[in-house]
Order: sequence, then structure tokens, then C-alpha cells
Amino acid sequence: MGVLRTIITVVFILVCIALTVLVLMQEGKSAGLGSIGGAAETYWGKNKGRSMEGLLVKLTKILAVLFMVIAAILNLNVF
Repeated sequence: MGVLRTIITVVFILVCIALTVLVLMQEGKSAGLGSIGGAAETYWGKNKGRSMEGLLVKLTKILAVLFMVIAAILNLNVF
């Protein structure tokens, strides 16, 4: 069981590093003063889910859930 705990811990560390890198790669959410007049509703604003930024957001959500699940598993102390 010690080997399994070590493998899960290594996966947990890799998920932590990947999550940190993904968060740092994302752009800020603040649109500045342009959001007051509705300037944020451009073509890129509407199709953000299909862009690289949308992919980064999806991967961040997946890794965040994986982070919480692995953290809960490691906290159970069954290994």
C-alpha cells in the first residue's frame, strides 16, 4: 500500500504544478473601463469558449476537481 500512496502523491504534485502553470497562463478577467459601455461584447468575447483562453479555463476546472479529489483520497489515510 505504500507504493500506491507514493504514486498518488506524485500524481498530486504533478496536478498541483500543472494547475499553477495554467492559472498563471490565463489573462485577467477585468475588462477595464471598456466594460462600462458594453465594449466587452466583441467577437472574441462571444466566442471565448472556442479560443485558447476557453481551453485554458476548461483545463483549469478539470485539474481543480482532480486536485480536490486526490487531496481527499490522500487525507483518508487508508494507504
